[in-house]
Amino acid sequence: MGDESEQAVFFAAYDAVLRQWPVEVHSIDVPSAYGTTRVQVCGPEDGPPLVLLPGGGATSVVWFANIGVLARSHRVYAVDLMGEIGRSVHEGAALRGPGDLMAWLDSLLDTLGLDGAHLCGHSYGAWIAPNYALHAPHRLGRLALLEPTNCFAGMSPRYLVHGLPVLLKPTAERLRAFLQWETGRAPEDPAWRAFLDSAATARRSKVMVMRRPTAQALKACTVPTLVLLAERSRAHHVPRTAAAARRLLPGARVVVLPDASHHSVPTERPAEPNRLLAAFLAGPASSSR
Repeated sequence: MGDESEQAVFFAAYDAVLRQWPVEVHSIDVPSAYGTTRVQVCGPEDGPPLVLLPGGGATSVVWFANIGVLARSHRVYAVDLMGEIGRSVHEGAALRGPGDLMAWLDSLLDTLGLDGAHLCGHSYGAWIAPNYALHAPHRLGRLALLEPTNCFAGMSPRYLVHGLPVLLKPTAERLRAFLQWETGRAPEDPAWRAFLDSAATARRSKVMVMRRPTAQALKACTVPTLVLLAERSRAHHVPRTAAAARRLLPGARVVVLPDASHHSVPTERPAEPNRLLAAFLAGPASSSR
């Protein structure tokens, strides 16, 4: 299949998942020096703003199992990450490192007029989110991290080895085998399964090296934080990561989700993470603002 045909299949699968969202959603493209960012907007217009950052290879549509709960009381802005697969278009300034991601997110919040927004991320998005909280704590209300990678502890060598074939020569079969190894089960939702197959060869412009924040910087973080880890995650050593999160963010709430894996969050068995997220995001905003 040619590259353009593969991209067309990917966008069709992306749209099919988005159509399953149980709320009315408006898709907008936000300009910046880096290109245009696709944002899915939903929820009450007067609700407190909540920005969602997906994991790598997942895009904004990944929140289909969570958005019904999150958009009840929040104005939600679900983002396709710049440089990653999705409908954001990286056609401007280069993404040279984490500093450019912070500048891109600054620009996005500026254009959307979002100060005091809550920020929630999964995996790669949950690496960007705490880095942004350290960069601009005055701009955020609360911070929710779902299976953050390379934030509090290193990633598992076995996870990296298993993921290497997908990185070097991505195919739907290789991605499917990797996710089966990590989660132990196929995704339940057929539209999401089709999306994941199509995502293996979708275009991305930049794979960012994820440097871990320093212990000193994390200990100085003033943004109220919830960390949700998956009991069966193979991305990192969960007890070690939980202990490090509690040590480095003494005020954070750290919860281990039973019978969950890195790649099954947030799409599979969402009831408990949805409950925890809704309760946490309903709390008071950051005292740093």
